[in-house]
Amino acid sequence: MLELQHIVSSQGPKRVGPFSHAVRAGDFLFVTGQMPTLPEDPNTLVAGGIEEQTKRVMDNLKIVLSSQSLGFDRIAFARVYLVNFQDFDRMNKVYRSFFPKDRLPSRTCIGVTGLAVGALVEIDFVVAC
Repeated sequence: MLELQHIVSSQGPKRVGPFSHAVRAGDFLFVTGQMPTLPEDPNTLVAGGIEEQTKRVMDNLKIVLSSQSLGFDRIAFARVYLVNFQDFDRMNKVYRSFFPKDRLPSRTCIGVTGLAVGALVEIDFVVAC
């Protein structure tokens, strides 16, 4: 049976619910969707709009990846949840800036009616270890 390693990083963003920051299963790391909240306060959204929220989400994901000595070049799959699809292009501009050129993961973008703490965006990853 495949061993699972549940990861809760002391450096990771404080969690808004009962979950691990990530779970390692074999050669893959499944990173929980991150919110645009301050790392030390899961109830406080960053100030600003979709660009600032996307940057904070990606920075929070970077904290989790770094805790496992991984970077954005190892992302195999991303899932983006957007409350407003009018934000799609502006979110993409910030999102793309985190990945090495020509190393974009496969991705699904899903429109939702709401996210925790009133966020505009949430992103999760599947990482090849």
